[in-house]
Amino acid sequence: MLCRIVMLNRKKKTGTVPVYLNVYDLTTINGYAYWVGLGVYHSGVQVHGVEYGFGAHDHETTGIFEVEPKQCPGFMFRKSILIGRTDLGPKEVRVFMEKLAQEYPGNTYNLITKNCNHFCDDVCFKLTGKSIPQWVNRLARLGFLCNCVLPAELNQTKIRQVRSEESVREGVKKKLRSRSTGVHFFF
Repeated sequence: MLCRIVMLNRKKKTGTVPVYLNVYDLTTINGYAYWVGLGVYHSGVQVHGVEYGFGAHDHETTGIFEVEPKQCPGFMFRKSILIGRTDLGPKEVRVFMEKLAQEYPGNTYNLITKNCNHFCDDVCFKLTGKSIPQWVNRLARLGFLCNCVLPAELNQTKIRQVRSEESVREGVKKKLRSRSTGVHFFF
């Protein structure tokens, strides 16, 4: 009996704006660990010339922040990976991030269950329909190993939050820039 497989010509909708995952080393051990598929990484999503990341702090406000692409303070840039493309414009991406900010308060950051790589995977999937490479967050998935492998200070990593008196008083959502770090926070 002859079986015939018919392939339907399905056109996937692809956007015009590239979405990159920028990956950073958290430790110099990554120089060796990377080659065996391990490592401790920070990541951010770059779209429209802005990189969005997620970091920890002690407040209920969002942990989502903006930085210059490939320049996240405190981390060593490793590589940029094209994840896919989106049709969202700069203003639409901004609105998307402001809505997502409610889901990512800085005080909910957890190295194993809700870290910067989880955030990036969520953003990339929502913007492009594609996930980040598995190796970027492998150690978090192997959480039982992380406590032995990771330096204790990485569990306490916080990105300094900068707030002006005016934004605290008025409760206005505002993007502020820390002159010392170049990090923009969403409020």
